[in-house]
Amino acid sequence: MTSTQVPGPIAALRARAAALRASGDQAGAETAELEAIAAGIERPEFRAAEAAFDDGNFEQAEVLLRAHLRSDPLDPAGALMLGQIAAKCGATREAANLFMRAIRLAPAYLEAHLALAKHHRDHGEYDAALSATQVILTRQPDHLPALSLRASLFEQLRRFEEADAAFEELHRRHPGDARGWANHAFMLKTVGRQTDAIDAYRKALALDPGHGHAWWGLSNLKTYRFDADDIAAMRQALAVDDLSGEARTHLWFALGKALDDTDQPEQAFAAYSSGAEIRLRAHPYDPQKVQDHVSKSQRTCTSAFFAARQDWGSQASDPIFIVSLPRSGSTLIEQILASHPAIEGTEELKDIERIALSLGPKGGTGAWLDALGEMSAADLARLGDHYIEATRRFRHTDRPRFTDKMPSNWVYTGLIHSILPRAKIVSVRRHPLGCGFANYSQHFNWGINFSYDLEHIGGFYRAFVRQMAHFDAVLPGRVHHVIYEDLVQNTESEVRRLLDYLELPFDEGCLRFFETSRPVYTPSSEQVRSPINSEGMERWKRYEPWLGTLKQALGDVLDHYPRVPPGISSD
Repeated sequence: MTSTQVPGPIAALRARAAALRASGDQAGAETAELEAIAAGIERPEFRAAEAAFDDGNFEQAEVLLRAHLRSDPLDPAGALMLGQIAAKCGATREAANLFMRAIRLAPAYLEAHLALAKHHRDHGEYDAALSATQVILTRQPDHLPALSLRASLFEQLRRFEEADAAFEELHRRHPGDARGWANHAFMLKTVGRQTDAIDAYRKALALDPGHGHAWWGLSNLKTYRFDADDIAAMRQALAVDDLSGEARTHLWFALGKALDDTDQPEQAFAAYSSGAEIRLRAHPYDPQKVQDHVSKSQRTCTSAFFAARQDWGSQASDPIFIVSLPRSGSTLIEQILASHPAIEGTEELKDIERIALSLGPKGGTGAWLDALGEMSAADLARLGDHYIEATRRFRHTDRPRFTDKMPSNWVYTGLIHSILPRAKIVSVRRHPLGCGFANYSQHFNWGINFSYDLEHIGGFYRAFVRQMAHFDAVLPGRVHHVIYEDLVQNTESEVRRLLDYLELPFDEGCLRFFETSRPVYTPSSEQVRSPINSEGMERWKRYEPWLGTLKQALGDVLDHYPRVPPGISSD
């Protein structure tokens, strides 16, 4: 490349940076490099690639960007954006290499350091992500995105005292950042500091009365009650024309909770529906995929399949998988078990899904079933041992057993049994209309896309029951079933039955689970810090006039609850 291929002012700035670095003036060199980057991103060819990227047209953005980099291969901003495209397309290693190239070309390019930090975080490399944020904050101590990311990383690492201190540092440097207060509030809620969480959410709203995330966070406390002034404030925020779709979704769900608090079910249901409609438009859901996945699981995971692989897999017996639909009582089961001296409660771990995706990275989640039949005993044992090692980062005690409460792991029942045949699997079910409406009225904010349409919820519930019935048929006794209503009404007998399945002695602490102090991340965090009660168990009945679509989608699963309809395992 000759210098004439790069616009003169940019070439001059880079030459100046090189001369200053050679003379030992690092600060001057970095300033010149950043000025060159600022000038470079204004070039029409770069702006065109950026516009395509922002529109989600990554293929066009890559074509434009590679053409740009052929004429200017030393452009740090080009390397950064190409890395972002690689990350979006799942090219993990290439993305990391491109982010590091951008940093090598311009060590003071903080956007590249931040992209690398987020990349590390997204792949579970939390310590590396923390190191990357520290590089940024050493150079610019008030860098807001780095301060925010650092606090969230400590939270994800369950280093809550450090997370609290990091949030306090963020507030000290940016007291007017409403998002920082809302994020801090979520962490405070997680560790049981509800009063402090409410104060932090209220500070966020004082700074930004239309902050949807803060309103939603207050509603997600479940035990918090809104009043008429809150309803008026939320309606006023919703009236703002340029409110983002995400903020509007948060506000509609929070308003639904407020209207429910004030005994206005028809208006509450309308609010939930408004929020659900916006969310479903932004994140479409294909209900056929889960049905196809269950059918494929039934065809693959037969009695003969497992008989041929008896005693394969890792022999570790540490994990207790708690599977269910969300809002079924799984957090309560987790809290009860975490109150036993032999069990550590962790959280909703993503490692089983990661293993499944690694087995079929290009064929979608269901592709793991195609790979499963080709794997040897050693392969399955290796995957089981990998799961045990990968989840150690979430274990902070010497207790021999631990819970993995990722509800959607029911989809991977066959994988769990194949790689961890001695692990325990606990399935939790709640009344289909109670569970269904609880999902519809809950904005999860990530991942659970089936919950924004009543027909989708009914189909998903039915798929869950079908999957569990299949495994009851091919692996009798392998899965332990808990009916939420039985647990509420006959707590001690159900806890004893559960512990018998786990081959653990009864412990009185399990009945006083609400005294157990531990972080809880789900929307039920405050509810499981109180004794069991039936409050809310029949909340759905107030909304029954609007649940016809859900009833129809559930079909005989609703008619036979809590029993399994005849023949459903072969639907």
